[in-house]
Amino acid sequence: MVLKESLLYERLPGRKVRCNVCLVRCLISPEGRGFCSTRRNRDGTLYTLIYGKTSGVCIDPIEKKPLFHFNPGTQILSMGTRGCNFKCPGCQNWEISHDKPDLDGENLEDCPPAESVRLALRHGAQGICWTYNDPSIWLEQTLETAVLAKEKELYTAYVTNGYATPEQVDTIGPYLDAYRVDLKGADRASYQKIAGLKVDWLAILDGTRRAKEKWGMHVECVTNVTPTINDSDEVLRQIARWIVEYLGRDTAWHVTRFYPYLKYDHLPPTPVSTIERAAEIGRGEGLQFVYVGNLPGHHGEDTVCPGCGKTLLRRHGFAVTEAHLTPAGHCAFCDRAIPGRWGTIVGRTSGVRRPLRV
Repeated sequence: MVLKESLLYERLPGRKVRCNVCLVRCLISPEGRGFCSTRRNRDGTLYTLIYGKTSGVCIDPIEKKPLFHFNPGTQILSMGTRGCNFKCPGCQNWEISHDKPDLDGENLEDCPPAESVRLALRHGAQGICWTYNDPSIWLEQTLETAVLAKEKELYTAYVTNGYATPEQVDTIGPYLDAYRVDLKGADRASYQKIAGLKVDWLAILDGTRRAKEKWGMHVECVTNVTPTINDSDEVLRQIARWIVEYLGRDTAWHVTRFYPYLKYDHLPPTPVSTIERAAEIGRGEGLQFVYVGNLPGHHGEDTVCPGCGKTLLRRHGFAVTEAHLTPAGHCAFCDRAIPGRWGTIVGRTSGVRRPLRV
């Protein structure tokens, strides 16, 4: 196992350290680990336990992230590891996110940064994404990989809860193209119920705005609408207002259907009417692009021109089935510019996920 010193921490008296990768900012005693379990203090030096290691690799459609205004129809190499700086009670990836890496790395597979890039190129992916658990805790790996990916003209993306420090955003910022962030609630109570710890939720918005404005990342937001926790009109309206205020009205907001899982298996799936109401609220607050998720075949998956109302990208689940955007990213019907990073749009993609062996 390769032990790599953490990039962002400070040494404190008594051989203690403070990790500055995420906003939990753990104070870690000698031989201890932080909240995410992926960093260990060895005699006053903080090491990451997950460098060069992965819990799994897949080729995914970019729409699965979901990213709808970023290179539609392309394929992306998706990677995760073990551990997380959140402990969401309803996490569908809890087997890895609620786990912690073994000290010898036996519960992870070897995949150093250069191999990640080789896998993406070998399997025809146009980019690399870090996902499944939060990528901020994998900073050393994702940074080195992103640098190599840019040399090979691959795009890069984080699928994140956004609970990163400004230092972390500034470290990865020059090499990261897309920042797909979860906005889980609108107050301390709802965020704690969904994230599993007390969260400074406004700091997530500050960090996301930093990613967009300082580093020019493409940003899209997701709210998994969970019955009895964050499904009220008041909470949804506040999230939509935040997006308009912090990120702009042309930022895509995905409101997705919750399904019962883990400690929230007693809750019902989100009613379709609630998801449709959330989308209506978002549009009412001025957002131009609001999408429904986990509802394959619903018209709310499609990208519609705010100018002429014509459908520009038709989707079914993770597949793009129809495209009407010009190479410059304009509506093919009225020539209105549509915000996003469109690249070469690949039409009629299958939307199939392909697990890989490393």
